[in-house]
Amino acid sequence: MPDSIQGDSHEAPPQILPLQNSQRKRVLWPFVALFLLALVVTADGFFIEPYWIETTHFDIQGSVASPLKIAHLCDLHTHGLGHREREMLRILDAEKPDIIVIVGDSLANTRNDYTNCKEVYKGLHAPLGVWFVRGNWENLKPLHREKAFYEEAGIKFLLNASEPARPDVWIIGLDDPMSGTVKLDSALADVPPSAYKIALFHSPVFFDQIAGRVNLCLSGHTHGGQIRLPFLKPLWLPKGCGRFVEGWYEEDGTRMYVNRGLGTSMIPARFFCRPEMTFITIHP
Repeated sequence: MPDSIQGDSHEAPPQILPLQNSQRKRVLWPFVALFLLALVVTADGFFIEPYWIETTHFDIQGSVASPLKIAHLCDLHTHGLGHREREMLRILDAEKPDIIVIVGDSLANTRNDYTNCKEVYKGLHAPLGVWFVRGNWENLKPLHREKAFYEEAGIKFLLNASEPARPDVWIIGLDDPMSGTVKLDSALADVPPSAYKIALFHSPVFFDQIAGRVNLCLSGHTHGGQIRLPFLKPLWLPKGCGRFVEGWYEEDGTRMYVNRGLGTSMIPARFFCRPEMTFITIHP
């Protein structure tokens, strides 16, 4: 007899069982952890680290008659006397440097408001004066009556020029190499050969051209990368940095220090890259 014809079999659909509490926790935990990590990173980057100033101290030797303590500042990008600026003034009062140098970019990014800069400048004092050179932001947003402005603010402004801080130490102030025009020969023309020569310029890429002609260079512009990941190179650096990021470099008998700066640029945040005030003491 022929096999009997059986009807189609219908399997019951699989049952979707509700997650138990322990299973829910295992599923949600990675999302909670990511959310908490994002909160910590945001809080640090925008509200803690930009105002957590690191002071770095160095002692070097040079042909000076007596010790000289330099406060090296840069990239203030100031909006006026806020928390960071007041902390800067407190540190300077405690450190008591002989001379203060600012290597450009005091102007804030958002507007051409030099009034805020003057408010901060008037709080700066040192026995051998406060010295300033242009950064790219000063060249981007030129100041009317520039020389008079800095004189009124109590700042010694140098533009491709040099002056003695004291008989044995001369300050050479250069225009920003990236956004302006450097005239190194004319700036050095009146400097005695025996003087200890300190060159101030904003963008550190110029170091390869000036190395061997001065004793010490002080620069900034890089912000140290500003937003970094642990153990990795900076994610981004502005044009004009070249191979320089932060700290000490040396070539042809000339040393340069690249400061991470105090302010922020473009994004008001720092991560794994605290703002910096550097104090360099030159000993005979």
